[in-house]
Amino acid sequence: MFEIGNSLREARLRQHLDFPQVEQATKIRGKYLRALEEEQFEVLPSQTYVKGFLRTYAEFLGLDGQLYVDEYNSRYVVDQEEMFRPRRSYPRARQQRRLESRAVLLALLGIAALTALVIVAWKFGGGSGTAVLPTVTGSTDTTAQPPPPVRPAAAHLVVRAVRGNSYVEVRLGSARGKAKFAGTLERGQHQDFTGKRLWIQASSPEALRMILNNRTIKLRRGGPLVALVTKNGIRPTSK
Repeated sequence: MFEIGNSLREARLRQHLDFPQVEQATKIRGKYLRALEEEQFEVLPSQTYVKGFLRTYAEFLGLDGQLYVDEYNSRYVVDQEEMFRPRRSYPRARQQRRLESRAVLLALLGIAALTALVIVAWKFGGGSGTAVLPTVTGSTDTTAQPPPPVRPAAAHLVVRAVRGNSYVEVRLGSARGKAKFAGTLERGQHQDFTGKRLWIQASSPEALRMILNNRTIKLRRGGPLVALVTKNGIRPTSK
């Protein structure tokens, strides 16, 4: 283990370089270079930027860029297998079939009860003449009524890369909430997320298609996306 920031600073000072010179050569803003040397990685937009800037800065100073990325991963990056928990969900179609089956069963029970009343009335009426039918209140229509629409209790978000690659980061609740996913979605890949409130950041939203509770969400173009997602929709927000 070695100190990432101190080793970068020492290498820069040995070569008598200042931040404006390095910024001009690497195209990395000076405040990000200082953040790397002080190991204030939260200043950078995301872990993807940290890794890319670390590699570029180290190699510019004649160091092994991959070594610095590996050291950063071992100390600061959470194992992505821990970011996921099995998502328990039941298909809406299955739930609807259960409601329809219950409605049909109730209708059959009503028919059976009505038939029993007719038999009893005929039996106690002597079995002759016109049978007195019991009065049935309400409609006798036994057609099963469609179940009421099931309102989603949470946001079910599908993020799919359809026009290219994009870095995507999703957290529960807010930008400081528990991470659900952080990485680059390549074209054709997708990720599913469920929660009452989701915070999402995407570097190239124009490459993505987002489906919220089976409804496609239109994303604005031009620049990264930072937004909050609930069952009612998606709302852009600041970091």
